[in-house]
Amino acid sequence: MNIRIIAVGKIKEKYIQEGIKEYSKRLSRYCSLEIIEIDDEKAPENLSDKEMDIVKQKEGERILSKIPQGSYVITLVIQGKQLTSDELALKIDDLMVDGISDITFIIGGSLGLSDEVISKSNFKLSFSKMTFPHQLMRMILLEQVYRAWRIIKNEPYHK
Repeated sequence: MNIRIIAVGKIKEKYIQEGIKEYSKRLSRYCSLEIIEIDDEKAPENLSDKEMDIVKQKEGERILSKIPQGSYVITLVIQGKQLTSDELALKIDDLMVDGISDITFIIGGSLGLSDEVISKSNFKLSFSKMTFPHQLMRMILLEQVYRAWRIIKNEPYHK
């Protein structure tokens, strides 16, 4: 299984970099993992709605250019479906049973994802109604994908 994460922005915080590195290493037993960082647009605090849409549009074009043909696309959006860890494992397992061997998770920037990226999505996933920093979300996603693989393989993992 190929798992790809396309994420807007660079990880600056050392502790998040270390967490991402650790979960990437753990995941290497189960799948091929690729993390693609997309440059974020400069977005001052007081943007108009139109300016926010322009920023999301520019980031969205970069994201769309990195999605391989035929990949199953999962966007992380607040309005998406919330799953338990067991349900995420079942989702990934079901995709494999259906012959899907390439999954792309997409994490937007601080303003979220463009409508074009969301419309490309095969599945919209929400981790919470709360907003998380997109840098931290990358590590949380990796941990949950790792947990899903442990569940799929029926291997123990702390609860």
